[in-house]
Amino acid sequence: MNPLPGWRAAFRIARRDAVRAKGRSALVVAMIALPVLGVTAADLTYRSALPTKAEELTGELGAADARFSATSMGPVKLQQMPDGVNWGPLDGAPDPTPEEQERPVDVPATFPEGSRHLTERSVPASVTTRHGIADTQITELSVADPMLRGRIELTDGAYPRAENEIAATEKFIEASGLSIGDRVTVRGPDQSYTLTGAVELPADLRAESLYALPGSVIAPWQKTADRDKDVLPPQASDPDWLVQGPPGAGVTWQDILAANDRGVVVVSRQVALDPPPDSEVPMAATNMTYDTDTELTAAVLTVAAMALLEIVLLAGPAFAVGARRSRRQLGLVGSCGGSRGQVRAVVLAGGAVLGAVGAVAGVGAGFGLTALFRPMIEDYAGSRFGELTVRPWEILGIALLGLVTGVLAALAPAIVAGRQSVLESLTGRRGTRRGSRVLPVVGVVALTTGVAVAVYGGVAGDTAFVAGGSVLAELGVLGCIPVIVGLLGRLGRRLPLTPRIALRDAARNRGRTAPAVAAVMAAVAGSVAIATYTSSNAAEQAYDYEPNLTPGTVALVAADTGDSADLPRSRAAVEQNFPVSGARADISRVWAGSDCMVYYDEENGCGTLELVKPTGKGHSCPLKGKGAKELALRISADEHKRLMNSPACMDEHYTMVAFGTGGDKIIIGGADVLDSYVKLEDPAAAKALAEGTPVLLNSAYAKNGEVTLKATHAYNDRDKKNRALHPGKTRTTTDQLKVHVAPDRYAATPGIRMVMPEKTAQRLGLHVEEYGSFYTLDRDATDAESQATHAAFEQAGNRAYLMTSNETFRRNDDTDTVLLLLALFAGVVTLGAAAITTGLSKADAEADLTTLSAVGAPPGVRRSLSGFQCLVVALTGVLLGTAAGLVPAVALRLTDLRAALADMREDPMESAYTPIVMPWETVGLLALVVPVLAGLLAAGLTSSRLTLARRAG
Repeated sequence: MNPLPGWRAAFRIARRDAVRAKGRSALVVAMIALPVLGVTAADLTYRSALPTKAEELTGELGAADARFSATSMGPVKLQQMPDGVNWGPLDGAPDPTPEEQERPVDVPATFPEGSRHLTERSVPASVTTRHGIADTQITELSVADPMLRGRIELTDGAYPRAENEIAATEKFIEASGLSIGDRVTVRGPDQSYTLTGAVELPADLRAESLYALPGSVIAPWQKTADRDKDVLPPQASDPDWLVQGPPGAGVTWQDILAANDRGVVVVSRQVALDPPPDSEVPMAATNMTYDTDTELTAAVLTVAAMALLEIVLLAGPAFAVGARRSRRQLGLVGSCGGSRGQVRAVVLAGGAVLGAVGAVAGVGAGFGLTALFRPMIEDYAGSRFGELTVRPWEILGIALLGLVTGVLAALAPAIVAGRQSVLESLTGRRGTRRGSRVLPVVGVVALTTGVAVAVYGGVAGDTAFVAGGSVLAELGVLGCIPVIVGLLGRLGRRLPLTPRIALRDAARNRGRTAPAVAAVMAAVAGSVAIATYTSSNAAEQAYDYEPNLTPGTVALVAADTGDSADLPRSRAAVEQNFPVSGARADISRVWAGSDCMVYYDEENGCGTLELVKPTGKGHSCPLKGKGAKELALRISADEHKRLMNSPACMDEHYTMVAFGTGGDKIIIGGADVLDSYVKLEDPAAAKALAEGTPVLLNSAYAKNGEVTLKATHAYNDRDKKNRALHPGKTRTTTDQLKVHVAPDRYAATPGIRMVMPEKTAQRLGLHVEEYGSFYTLDRDATDAESQATHAAFEQAGNRAYLMTSNETFRRNDDTDTVLLLLALFAGVVTLGAAAITTGLSKADAEADLTTLSAVGAPPGVRRSLSGFQCLVVALTGVLLGTAAGLVPAVALRLTDLRAALADMREDPMESAYTPIVMPWETVGLLALVVPVLAGLLAAGLTSSRLTLARRAG
């Protein structure tokens, strides 16, 4: 029997039913179209933003055929892969001698005959801006040449045509505050150029650089340096050559092999796009490649499966309500001789019709939104799309996914409709069906097994088990949701009318409530899992963080020895341009013998200064030496952290030596250093410094209130000044100094171990030189303030620099942004699922609402009932999702703990702190704000008036 006529009638009935119930149909179409829209837009954006090999080559070469580059190995034979990325010496060839490496490579001699070329060379430079001075990179390249189209594009003004003209990227112009027509001066040689145009690099929109004609920057700069010894020579890169081969020939693999024989590496567009067989590539036998397609395919399939699950869970209740509202129509089909299969076909046809409409609408909207937001996406990605890349089979697959999802969402309602008797359908009776007793048992078993597998994967360090166990646990929770929803009805016995009705309605209509709760749970579980892991990882980084300066401070430091005379002008530059507050604290450095901050080549010609650490209990770090490994594995993470920050262990692991104080970490300063930088507000310590007693911040170096200072007074021939003051042979002195010992918590002060009064250093025969200052900041400095300060340093002779705290980088990470985006995503899904369920509840319970009105319920009951129904779904889903999301987060942190313990076994001073930190802000937003907001929106959008309906029959 031909089934087509039956299906034709089913589709006709489904189409008419969809048109008749426009609201419900629009709801289902929207639910299917939105994920399809998102996947379509993501596919288009990913394929367009991910450059093809041809687009990568255009971004690197422009319209040129190849790039030729010499190597540091000299004119020796090389071998390379066709892409030009991997290269090395020819197998079996001897290593080049230093003389061979010094020999120049005649790169132009390797170009194919009849080719044309451009030279490219870059140099780091300091240039003037509207705000002051900024560091950037200047590239000598004829950017106006057509060979560079596709790599560098003019966006405003004109290309530089003369040697005194220059072009800049849009990002540099924005950061510097310059405009076309302004003058830009390269500091050092003090060469000035006119800014003629703004350019952009389509492959790197964030680049901040300048472009000048070849020979207009580096060569004049070098001539100035040759004439004036105070001018540093340019640190230019080796030149590259962009080559356009003979017309119609390009640069072939044979041309590359010939260039390799002369020590030149080549990136050729023709060869990279059409590589030769491995048999013709000498390096192919030793080159290793890595395939990531498997991981990418798995990730794509996982995302697609999650999207499909979300749509089925959200759209399934809508089809169930639709089938229930059309049960009389379905009963008529049965009474006219239609089989159960044909009744199921009508419902499935409805899913196919709405799925097809949703798929087409979603794909079309995905194309439209991608094109509309393309400039914004390009700016965010930092590169231009070569073209809007469309993979027809992928788009067709996405549309088919929407169609299949519609059918799957209608599958369960179709089965239920097919089981109903004709009498139940015609009379409107729903019948009584008990919930499944097997599903909750299976759910509990799956939940328990999934948690066990995930924990095992975390302990064993196998992320595959973590992922599999987490998915199994979440499916187990899904199986338990009908029972959980059924228990909600018992919670309303002592509640007022409307919340009691809402809870009982949710429990009575589990087929509608459970999928919506499951959809909310699935979205919240993923968000909570990622948010928990992100928060935990951020807490671990904060735990291990070691600042290079005291937070909220900056250090002005002399650039080299003998520069202290310029510090007053440098200090004025900071105080006038930087957001400093409070008093300045000046410091000096101290050393013994010759100053060896620069010269290291003369043996025994450098003095040393050392604080000798006593031995014994209280001075030796328990995390070093015998028994350290067992101790580290036995104690808690907090105890390990306390030991690491204790005076005995503080200097035993790597700590950043801030502002150039040297390994001894002794500075010359007064009480203002204690107040502003050390944050030690102790009158006794200030008094000790005034009386000539050093203040020791690390008590492990003190014994009986004294420290041992060992100084080796050695001098080299260059140090004529200090040699004259201290004639004689090398000598070593060991002094016992009475010190004021600060509390143990100050041992972690960055860069300082002891503050010594100047008169004490002079009494010991040490050398002292003014070195810099500490400042306290009101806030982080802006780009304009930093550029202005840099410019003022230049005017002061550029003999000092400003060291800022790396605390800025720790605070400015994107953890908060990630957590906010996750909360917004889960919140939107929660609101959508709750709204959908509330709408379906309202449509499904219209008879109950009519009965309430008939018995005298006030009009506001409809509003409050809708609000509480929405609140029940949202809150239940969020709470279950939070619990489910903790499973993968905890398991992954167990994996991290395993790796940290392995590192601790290698080095007991390595931290094994792997906390599990709940993202309470995210959870609070989802558990409190979102459900309440959903309830208020549902109540506000529900009409309090009863709509008159025609009596059936």
